[in-house]
Amino acid sequence: MTRVVLLHGAATTAHVWDRVGALLPAYDPGYDVVALDRPRSGDLERELAWLAPRVAGAWVVGMSGGATLGLALAASGTPIAGAVLHEPAAGSLAPDLLGPAAAAFARGGTAEFGAVLYGRSWRPPMAGGVDDAVTAGELAMFRSFEPAAPALGVPVVVTYGALSPAPRRAAAYALRDAYGYRVQELAGAAHFVAVDAPDTLARTVGDLVRTEDLRPAP
Repeated sequence: MTRVVLLHGAATTAHVWDRVGALLPAYDPGYDVVALDRPRSGDLERELAWLAPRVAGAWVVGMSGGATLGLALAASGTPIAGAVLHEPAAGSLAPDLLGPAAAAFARGGTAEFGAVLYGRSWRPPMAGGVDDAVTAGELAMFRSFEPAAPALGVPVVVTYGALSPAPRRAAAYALRDAYGYRVQELAGAAHFVAVDAPDTLARTVGDLVRTEDLRPAP
């Protein structure tokens, strides 16, 4: 049984993974898929401490802020099997990446933040009823994040959408060039891939997990 843990980002809940969570076991009945509702504390160390025992031994799949947390987990030495991380923050490698979302939050709180970050498919109920203080804390946490190299032997693939703005692609390749992360483009996808292109993401995850499972042990 291969355990897959799905991590959501800011202004969303585990429900954004409903379609991917249904598709992955159909792709391979050997998958045990869990979508977690994070504490959304706005504190990176608290988030990682909460996540670590829940993702140990699992493949981590993250989108947006969930992908950023996946980078942090991979670098922290948390014993994960691997990770597929869609469009994470990249810290000082891409300092302006979250600028448009931050400006949107300043203008219109969580509602405008979610619409700008995720696009037209996002709706305010997807934020799970959080107030602007929670979103502000999450935004500050992700803007202050700094990436690092993954722990030895942990396969991590950073994905970006072919339909995403150019800075998302540039951030992915900056992570590759600085820290050796593998990079893959997802055709027909943008930032909100779990909602807008769940079949593409599920197929990508399935292919990557299968490939890594077939690698010879080091």
